[in-house]
Amino acid sequence: MLRISVIGTGYLGATHAAGMAELGFEVLGVDNNPAKAAALSAGRVPFHEPGLPELLAGHVAGGRLRFGTSLVEAARFADVHFLCVGTPPGVNGAADLSQLYAALDGLVPHLTRNCLIVGKSTVPVGTAEALTARIAELAPEGISVDLAWNPEFLREGHAVFDTLHPNRLVFGVTTPDAEWALRQVYTTPIAAGAPVVITNLPTSELIKVSANAFLATKISFINSMAELCELTGADVTLLADALGHDDRIGRKFLGAGLGYGGGCLPKDVRALIARATELGAGESVDFLRDIDAVNVRRRERVVRDTLELLGGGIQPSGRVGILGAAFKPLSDDVRDSPALDVATRLHAIGLDVTVFDPAATATARAVAPQLVFAATAAAALHEADVVLHLTEWREFRDLDPVFLRKVARGRTILDARNTLDPEPWLAAGWDFRAMGRLVEARTPLPKSVPSPAVRDRQPEPARALVAPSPLNRLRARVRRTA
Repeated sequence: MLRISVIGTGYLGATHAAGMAELGFEVLGVDNNPAKAAALSAGRVPFHEPGLPELLAGHVAGGRLRFGTSLVEAARFADVHFLCVGTPPGVNGAADLSQLYAALDGLVPHLTRNCLIVGKSTVPVGTAEALTARIAELAPEGISVDLAWNPEFLREGHAVFDTLHPNRLVFGVTTPDAEWALRQVYTTPIAAGAPVVITNLPTSELIKVSANAFLATKISFINSMAELCELTGADVTLLADALGHDDRIGRKFLGAGLGYGGGCLPKDVRALIARATELGAGESVDFLRDIDAVNVRRRERVVRDTLELLGGGIQPSGRVGILGAAFKPLSDDVRDSPALDVATRLHAIGLDVTVFDPAATATARAVAPQLVFAATAAAALHEADVVLHLTEWREFRDLDPVFLRKVARGRTILDARNTLDPEPWLAAGWDFRAMGRLVEARTPLPKSVPSPAVRDRQPEPARALVAPSPLNRLRARVRRTA
């Protein structure tokens, strides 16, 4: 059986390494951070991802999965090497590829047999071609090295499932041997019905960034509609529900509110703009600049609304209790988090801000140590004048508005994710606000019982139900002449 190395053990790499072990392979994970490699070797996952700690610890204990810091060891160990290093934003939003090149420089000169190197990191189109040339320069004489691209499509909070049950597999390859090796790696999910797309290197590179750009477009579109709803009294949640019934559109990613964040969508949108500009095609992605602007504007809207709820003024003051710091639920990722961005902006203005998140306190505190972080939702809302719901954790939907009304000083909550049920909050006496959503107390509609006037009305004769329209008169003439 093929042996696998995974180079880079951050969120993607650690998850992929554990997933490959679960599929039956002997796996070596490599990271240049000794502390991270040591933690993973002890079966500890240094980030929050449901199901991953148990999966990783089990395979480490069973000996199928191990971690280290030596690329030389990886070169001698594996038949297939997965590149899972970071490609963070660099100058003007362009992807910084230095970690990719460093990984190749440390791996390729030490290869001892023919192998396949597989990129999983998100990169600008054209990167694989440049890396192929670099590999050719570095490879030992007589060693054949193929490069393939196999982009990841993991959802934070569902990464283990997505690794083991991918909804599609993209293989960017240049040789039959590379395709064969990837099919061996993914034999189990392919047998379970995962679709496989075989394509060339540039297409495989574009697929991932295009998918993220499209999702960002969808999110910003519904947020643009939310802005119109706010001006007209329409309800964006019902608008999204109606659009979602159209199978050409679908309901997913039509959640209006605070906008998108995390380590993928914002970065990939900006990197795609930068790469298109480098290629002389900047005008073709001009719309993506507007998409990014809409997303930033939603954060500014929440800050502005919060200040208005506190009474405005030249020197605003007050206490704000914030529910959520991670960019999404089931994650402790605060990279470009809209929730944390709003919290830090409000603090910078001079407001007293306290934040609670079920999983992201440590990562948020490392990024924004100036904020106060509470151990519970109730503690975050203690004496708060305004409450902001900024990350849609399920735990927040289960909060008791009656109890929290006794904890908070004010009675206003802004649901910036449009996922809370307004009814119990309104019933508990809260002033419930939302983003583009029509919020009002609803009373049950009476059962549909016709009024006496309607009940006693006799139906019109059948002939009266057909209006003598010009079309009907034309049909009559056609029947007569026939």
